[in-house]
Amino acid sequence: MNSLVSAPFSLLVCTYQRAESLNRLLASVATQHIYPDEILIIDGSRDNKTRESLSRQNLKNLRYFQVQDADRGLTRQRNFGIEKLNPKAKIVCFLDDDVVLEPGYFAAVLDAFDSDPNIVGVGGAATNENLWKPSERKTSTDKIYVLEGFERKESQRFYLRNKLGLQSPDLPGIMPDFSHGRTYGYPLTGKNYEVDLLIGMSMNFRRKVIDAEKFSLYFDGYGLYEDADYCLRALNYGKNVLCTAARLEHHHDPAGRPNLYKYGKMVIRNGWYVWRVKYPKPSLIARFKWNATALVLTLIRYSNVLTASDKKGAFNEATGRVVGWWSLLFNKPKYG
Repeated sequence: MNSLVSAPFSLLVCTYQRAESLNRLLASVATQHIYPDEILIIDGSRDNKTRESLSRQNLKNLRYFQVQDADRGLTRQRNFGIEKLNPKAKIVCFLDDDVVLEPGYFAAVLDAFDSDPNIVGVGGAATNENLWKPSERKTSTDKIYVLEGFERKESQRFYLRNKLGLQSPDLPGIMPDFSHGRTYGYPLTGKNYEVDLLIGMSMNFRRKVIDAEKFSLYFDGYGLYEDADYCLRALNYGKNVLCTAARLEHHHDPAGRPNLYKYGKMVIRNGWYVWRVKYPKPSLIARFKWNATALVLTLIRYSNVLTASDKKGAFNEATGRVVGWWSLLFNKPKYG
């Protein structure tokens, strides 16, 4: 097997109104043990702050593009960037503009691809979102999830799903037949774990996937779950893994995000869409469990009106979920 460590690879970052976050990311790219052969910045910003900020830096292999309305939005910007890629690049790395990489990130990604020619997608692990801790427990409970000598406390929604029989029987990152899987990631063991879904903050694909698949314009604009859709289609060419040695921090920047009412609608409608990408004809039991889980999660979000600091935001998101849910009765997304 030929090593990819010395093969050309490209980094593609789409950004929108986040000059400071992008600068932090690029500073961490500059410290990498293995440096990208090209860095494409696809900027949808409506001002010149990002362009001006980058002009003051001296980063090798950086190519900057500022797009207009026709190519603005995450999926459109990614597709625009794909068209600009170095044709010799063997691996294409996608990063969100609000992440910060550990110095060995790219080396770990390339090592993961080298470990198995059937791996077509590799995702990284956010250390600041990892809540696993070593454990001597042997089995999980309704309140504690146990995996490979580690444990983590079940969140409110997963605790309720355990109690109601709506929990996924599969490992994290695997989409069950009713779609609502575990979203915990994996302990930071340094291993690679086979998954269906990678997270858009850190996705890396072999060139054969990039050449065959573009990002769906169904997810135009903010594009919630566009990463899930792409990862599921990547499975047609091989397997995806989460590489827990490819580490970064994810600092959720609120800039450029939609209002919470629209976000709530997308949670339901886009969630339904990606479910049907993998399971076009789910069973009646799977349909029941998808809807029952959507109801539970919506009720939890309404309960946050009493407990969250942003009570109005919780109400707006929950209401968006309800509107999105009812809209499925007469206006289902077209998939496939």
